[in-house]
Amino acid sequence: MDGKTLARLGAVIFVALAITATVIDMTRKGTAPTEASVPSAVEPNTDPLRDELIRCQLLGEAGAHDAACLRAWAENRGRFLAPDARPEARLPEPIAPAKPEAR
Repeated sequence: MDGKTLARLGAVIFVALAITATVIDMTRKGTAPTEASVPSAVEPNTDPLRDELIRCQLLGEAGAHDAACLRAWAENRGRFLAPDARPEARLPEPIAPAKPEAR
């Protein structure tokens, strides 16, 4: 067997393995989510600071002038910047931007 034939055979085998791995990977992604990810989506939010920060995030620029938002941000900075503080989780992304309430 000469060098060109051996190189072509190696290339064909490599492509066949790559296609097989791709097909296996694509079929695995269609499976149901694991049980560990389901409870985290249904857990009730019990942190009032987190609720307030989400509300302030939805206010947008108006949140910079809201006294409750300023207090919440100050408390969050205190929690985050404390020497032994470790944030538990990131805030979720807002679903849709809310319009500021008219007063």
